[in-house]
Amino acid sequence: MGSRKQRRAPRERAVPDWDGPAPASPAADIVTEAVDALVTGRGGGGVDLAAALLADTEDPARARAAEEALTAALRDAAGSVWARGWQPAEAVRRLDRLLGPAAAAVGAHAAAVDLERHSPATVDPAWTAQVRALETVADPLGHLGRAHGLLRFEAVELVLRTLAALRALPPLQRLMDVPGSHRPGRVRPSRARTEVDRGKLARVRALLAKAESTEFPEEAEALSARAQELMARHSIDRALLEADEEESSEAGYARRVPVDAPYDDSKAVLLHEVAEANHCRAVWHRELETCTVMGFPDDVDAVDLLFTSLLVQAEAAMRAGSSVRDRSGRRAGRDFRSSFMSAFAVRVGERLTEAARSVRDAAQAEAGRDLVPLFAAREREVEKAVEQAFGELTYSRMRGPYSEDGWNAGRAAADAASLGSRRPVTGR
Repeated sequence: MGSRKQRRAPRERAVPDWDGPAPASPAADIVTEAVDALVTGRGGGGVDLAAALLADTEDPARARAAEEALTAALRDAAGSVWARGWQPAEAVRRLDRLLGPAAAAVGAHAAAVDLERHSPATVDPAWTAQVRALETVADPLGHLGRAHGLLRFEAVELVLRTLAALRALPPLQRLMDVPGSHRPGRVRPSRARTEVDRGKLARVRALLAKAESTEFPEEAEALSARAQELMARHSIDRALLEADEEESSEAGYARRVPVDAPYDDSKAVLLHEVAEANHCRAVWHRELETCTVMGFPDDVDAVDLLFTSLLVQAEAAMRAGSSVRDRSGRRAGRDFRSSFMSAFAVRVGERLTEAARSVRDAAQAEAGRDLVPLFAAREREVEKAVEQAFGELTYSRMRGPYSEDGWNAGRAAADAASLGSRRPVTGR
C-alpha cells in the first residue's frame, strides 16, 4: 500500500520590511514611499531612515523641500479624507484617539492648509467654522517640538504616521459639501436659517448652560422648562409650515455626534432615546465612537442640544454618586458607574415618552388640528431616508447592570435631570 501524501496549506510569507529610500531621492518621493510602507505594515527601519532624511537640516534647501513635501502630503491627504465623507473635527478627533494629541494637531494643520487653497465662496460656512474652531498652527514640526517636546526626527516620524492613519480612515456617508464644491443658494429659502432661528437657538443654549451650572435643582428645572417651550414652539411652527409646502423632504438631514468612552454603549443608548423621542434616528458606529443622527434639521438640532446637556448632567451626578460607598462599604467603582449610566439612559427615555404624551395634547389643542398623522408621516420619511443611507442595520442587546446601587442611583439622577432642549411634540 503506497504512502499517502498529506496536503498542507502553503505558508504565508511574511511581508518584508521596507529598506528605506535612496539618500538622494526627492523629498516628495520619500514621503510617499514611507507612508506606503506604514499603510502596508512594512515600516521597520526604512521609515526611520526616511524620517532621518526628512528631518536633516544640514542642507537648508533640502530641509525646506522636506517641509514643503510634508505640507503638500498633508494637504492632499485632507482632500482625500474629505472625499470619503469625513469632516475636519471628526478626522482630528479620530487622530487623537488613534495616535494622541500631537497627531491631532497635525491633522488640524492639514485641514487648515487644505482650506487655504479654496475660494471662500466655494466652502460651506459651517465647514470653515469647523476648521477655525480647531487649534491650528502654521509650523507643525516646530509646534510638535515646542508643545509636545518631540525632537525634529520624532516630529517628522509622527507626521508620516499621521498621514498613514488618514489614508486608512474608512469611508463615511457624506453630510456636507467638500471644500471647492459648495455653491451658495443650494438651501431653499424656507429652510435657510433666519435671525429668528439663530436668536432662539442662542437663547436655548444660554438657558441650558445655566441649567447645567446651577447648584439648585428648582432653578435648573425652571430654566430648562423655558428652553423646552422655545424649542417646542419652534418645532411645531416648522412642522406646520413645511406640511403646507410642496418641496422635497428634508428628512435626510444628518449630523454625526461623538459618543466617547467610557460607557459608550450606555451613552449611545441615551442618544438613541433622545433621537427617538424627537422624531429622529441614531445609527451607532461603534468602532468610530460616533453616532449619525438623521431627521429633519430642527429636530436634529434639538437632539444634539439635549443629548449634550443630559451628558453633562449625568456625568456630574455620576461623579457625585461615585463618591459614596455601596452596602458592602466599598467605594463605588466601575460596575456602579456602568450601571448608573445604563439606568440613566433608560429612565430618560421613559421621561421623554411621558413628556411627549402630555405635550401632544396641549399642542393639538393650540393648533386646532390632529398632529399625530402629521408627525407619523414625517417619521416615515425619516425611516425611508435612514434606509436609503445605511441599508439594513443590525441591532445589539446591552448587557444587564452589574450594580443595583448604581442602577438605582442612575434612575434617580435621570428623574432629577432637566430635559432642557425641547418638548417632543408627539408620543411614541
